[in-house]
Amino acid sequence: MRPRSSPQFACDLLFVEVRLPDGDGTDLLKAVAARAQRPLVVIITGFGSVESAVDCMRNGAFDYLIKPFSPDQIDFVLKKAAEYAHLVKVNRLLSQDPEDTGSELLGQSPAMEKLRTLLRRVARTDATVLIQGESGTGKELVARTLYRESPRNTGAFITLNCAAVPENLIESEFFGHEKGAFTGALNKREGRFELAHGGTLLLDEISEISPVVQAKLLRVLQEREFERVGGTRTIKVDVRVLATTNRQLEQSVARKEFRQDLFFRLNVVPIHVPPLRDRREDVAYLARHFLQRFARKHGVRVTGLSDACLQALHHHDWPGNVRELQNVIERAVILCDDSAVLEPDHLTLTPPRPSDTPSAPPPPSPAPAQDPVAPAPDAPPLTLGELERQHILAVLARCQNNRTQAARLLDISIRTLRNKLHEYNRPPAPSAAPPPLAAPPAA
Repeated sequence: MRPRSSPQFACDLLFVEVRLPDGDGTDLLKAVAARAQRPLVVIITGFGSVESAVDCMRNGAFDYLIKPFSPDQIDFVLKKAAEYAHLVKVNRLLSQDPEDTGSELLGQSPAMEKLRTLLRRVARTDATVLIQGESGTGKELVARTLYRESPRNTGAFITLNCAAVPENLIESEFFGHEKGAFTGALNKREGRFELAHGGTLLLDEISEISPVVQAKLLRVLQEREFERVGGTRTIKVDVRVLATTNRQLEQSVARKEFRQDLFFRLNVVPIHVPPLRDRREDVAYLARHFLQRFARKHGVRVTGLSDACLQALHHHDWPGNVRELQNVIERAVILCDDSAVLEPDHLTLTPPRPSDTPSAPPPPSPAPAQDPVAPAPDAPPLTLGELERQHILAVLARCQNNRTQAARLLDISIRTLRNKLHEYNRPPAPSAAPPPLAAPPAA
């Protein structure tokens, strides 16, 4: 007996009798084990032996039952298979995250010491936490610190970047879907809430989800239950939720872009991560730490940082915060000669600021990159849409095409900025010529 080759053949668990009417169950076990998406197989036999059991386990059997068996044995196998499948899915999800976020929340400034004290107090609870701060400040590190120091640190830590998931798939990412729920749903899939059962779920950039998904997320946070997309069975979960955003959600609530009731549900414990420019005393400490890390990573011997280099780092504005500092130091280590000291020339800061005149105002930028071009006195007035387009493109050019920073300056979401840019790149639809004016009636 062989499994059907049709893509409709899909299941999670098979109970296979060794002696089948049309073949041997061990042959079916080997055929199933060769499939890319293979179910768990439990072998059943009335003629068990140690040799046959070992042979079946070597060929990929999940378990081995000898008849007669009791319903309790079946229940035990089903529970064990469900736990195993859940662990496999969680491990597969974690192994797909290529980002090395590190594990330490670095800094010796009073602001960081205050933050660490707050995290230790909040971590031992199950309270929902809203982590706010500019892009690059280390909000995910704060979330991982809360997880690591919490009683749930033996459970899963599942993350979801809400801004990176297309709007039509975000609900499936949250809650999972049943087979056939929509085009392309060939198999049942568990969502992030289900995978995080017993652990912690981090919703990164929570401000980017649509109002429809906001309403469904509110229900999950209140009731701790949901249904998969296309499903009717209610699934209960025990999950601690952490959320991050680089926007001021209070302003989004005022603009009706974010539900007020969801904001209150998320904002049980608010945590603000300070930007690097507000804790400049940490710049030198972080720079030395990153220097050692990247020198080991790239096999470069760097003696240290010169005083001029430290001054340049201290007086930089750091719009990209700790992430920008990390990238600057890694680039400097790569460009530095072996056994040399980092100098300001190695940093290639953008925009550069002289270390000896920290209070000097920055040089003026060209007008086209800053503001929309004013029309000539005799030119027709620009439409509001064209003014908006010129302003958005000017701010994006000022931020050197950094969409996250541009969205923050424009006080709009990244999704809105992305849609605007897509609209600007779309060729205008051809318009029909206006009909000629009718001649006035004869008197």
